[in-house]
Amino acid sequence: MENNILENLNLIAKTKNLDSGVVLDTLKQALVNAARKYLELQKNIEADVDAESGEIGVFLRVTVVEDYPDVDPEMTAEEVAAIDEGYMLLGEASEYNEEAVAGDYLEMEIPIENFGRAAIQAAKQMLLQKVRDAEREKIFEDFQDKVGTLVSGQVQQVDRGNILISLGKTEAILPLREQIRKERYRQGDTLRAYISEVGVNTKGPQVTLSRTHPMFLARLFELEVPEIGDGVVTIRGVARDPGFRAKIAVSTKDDRIDPVGACVGMKGNRVQAIVRELSNERIDIIHWSEDSNIYIRRSLSPANIKQITDIGDGRVVVIVGDEDLSQAIGRGGQNVRLASKMVGRELDIYGETEFAALPDDVRERLFKPREGTVLDDAAAGAAAASKFSELESLFAKKAEGENVGEAEGESPEAPVAESAASVQTADDE
Repeated sequence: MENNILENLNLIAKTKNLDSGVVLDTLKQALVNAARKYLELQKNIEADVDAESGEIGVFLRVTVVEDYPDVDPEMTAEEVAAIDEGYMLLGEASEYNEEAVAGDYLEMEIPIENFGRAAIQAAKQMLLQKVRDAEREKIFEDFQDKVGTLVSGQVQQVDRGNILISLGKTEAILPLREQIRKERYRQGDTLRAYISEVGVNTKGPQVTLSRTHPMFLARLFELEVPEIGDGVVTIRGVARDPGFRAKIAVSTKDDRIDPVGACVGMKGNRVQAIVRELSNERIDIIHWSEDSNIYIRRSLSPANIKQITDIGDGRVVVIVGDEDLSQAIGRGGQNVRLASKMVGRELDIYGETEFAALPDDVRERLFKPREGTVLDDAAAGAAAASKFSELESLFAKKAEGENVGEAEGESPEAPVAESAASVQTADDE
């Protein structure tokens, strides 16, 4: 029986990818608990397991005393009880050994077969629970190291918009907020996602996935573009409106390599593979530049930029040709919002005519730095959206029929163009 127990434990450790030492420690604790329940005694009981021979022994080991030793009065009740477990009063010890005297070290083997079915069942349940806990901890440690990487899994269940994904050892969740809105998933579908977070709940490790995270796009480029995986080409910035449009900036220190061309691939095969993965999300690939003015121009390309003025505090006023205003802003402010995230600045976009027509006090206010501005991705997007609303109210006075909020081919509702990726490589003035 003992050999069978160890064989089963070793099999569990192997199949669950657990440390055999953890499983053995769990077995020992389960046997100790069973022995204490059998003896109805809260004393020092130890289990010895020989992994090589397969021998298992459970022993009561205490020191016989006439009275419990004095302890530090500042010790807690739990600490005192732990000390007392190592001692047994002479009268109680005599029940187990009639010849016991104070000062003896009493060691008595407790036959496992005497524990009874209930005690054995309790030990079995504890062992199984401990093994499950150890397995969960191992899974947590494994996936904790994988945060920020891609993973593929199979759709198990769709529950109130949230999707449960089987990753083999565990299940992950793809929350509704992390899904591309126009995608639909069915049970059995295989999908790829980005591990954004690993936490712990009452049921064990909770792996959270995302298909909307900007780094999901970056990781896809790392897979499709060997030059990025090798470190020759570097991703400098990513901004996304998931499922509709994205911008990614790349650079290289090797003058012999075109970073944008490497990302596009022969006949666009590399970028098109990513576009298909993201449900035809339009991707602008931009050549990154240390010069902020050039970087801003490329981020807003193909709009014709007339003037760029950095007014400090994370704000930049950009003046474009009247014919390019709608293109620079994009539908619903999409283009300027993504460009703001890319460059990490608040971009205030104006057409030449509109800017010249603004009252002097308005222009002075625009060029007045705002105190306490802290601009991250969220702030840049919010600032762009706010500026777009302000522009709409100003441009509403224009002649009927002119629409500054739309740009051809940039409507989320419009059909996706045959080539959903655009490349921006032209040198800027």
